Amino acid sequence: MDQNLDAQITALTAAGCGMVRREQKSGASLEDRSELKTIPDFIHPGETLVVTRIDRLARSMRDLQIIVAQLKEKGAHLATTEQPVNTSTAAGEAFFDMLGVFAEFETNLRRERQAEGIKAARQRGVYRGRPPNIDMTELQARFGEGQTPTQIAREMGISRGTVYKAKTRMSSGHEATG
Repeated sequence: MDQNLDAQITALTAAGCGMVRREQKSGASLEDRSELKTIPDFIHPGETLVVTRIDRLARSMRDLQIIVAQLKEKGAHLATTEQPVNTSTAAGEAFFDMLGVFAEFETNLRRERQAEGIKAARQRGVYRGRPPNIDMTELQARFGEGQTPTQIAREMGISRGTVYKAKTRMSSGHEATG
């Protein structure tokens, strides 16, 4: 999500897009994509939604199919500036389907490689996950005052599971401060 939209905006403007909408969200999910969700409201029959690349729109075949189905319902199409995709033609639609499959495949491969890297790092003892973001001293003090895990969790804004896990670590002497 640290991407710069300038190059994409330039490409879309050069492609003749009269309206350019901006959204810097991951294409991995349709959730929290407020700009994308407005497309069915403003696109008209015969119009084309233009993106620079399919993976800028969505990264799962399911999500891409949902978007294209919404466009079809409105009588609109999808096209890209960097790939030969134009769903107004049979060849463009077939290429769209192939690119969607590859985008999803690439996302799944990336996820697998990340999981393998984390597993290898854990085996080497160099990966311990996200650092704790709770104050263990405060937690100890609250336990000392006789508060229950539920009270502590509610007041500190953390889950009870986190409280229990921290209590176990404290009782085994692993961590005195966080």
